[in-house]
Amino acid sequence: MNAFLISRYIAFAALVALLGACASSGDSPTGTPAEVQETQTQLLGDMPLPAASKIIGSDSLIIGRGDNWVGRVVLSGVQSPTDIYAYFQSEYPRAGWTTISAVKSKTSILVFTKGDRTSTIELNEGSLTGPKTLITITSSPKNANVVAPSKK
Repeated sequence: MNAFLISRYIAFAALVALLGACASSGDSPTGTPAEVQETQTQLLGDMPLPAASKIIGSDSLIIGRGDNWVGRVVLSGVQSPTDIYAYFQSEYPRAGWTTISAVKSKTSILVFTKGDRTSTIELNEGSLTGPKTLITITSSPKNANVVAPSKK
């Protein structure tokens, strides 16, 4: 082989190794499944989460913690969107949440309330190389004052 081909193979191997390291150096919680679940419970309080789902920290914005957090949390799910939709339909009411709206489609949306809180759950099919389902949960106070921007 000539030197040019050898250098191209080395560059390709380095690129593959670098991409592999980036893919595996995500911000998923580490520890036993029980430890991961405990951390997620401390952050998200009384919101049941599908088994083996993990928070994607780089896509999430959690302000506060426990039962009073607001913001958006994005999770990777290992079950299909249909199974996760059924999970939320079943488990949230058991945890005291009231279903306000539920739409099952390519992008499924569920809206729940509990006390003075509203939670919107969006489910999307994951990519071929990523999680089976992307779960986005948005939580906010039910009667948050929304002020429209003034026109100038």
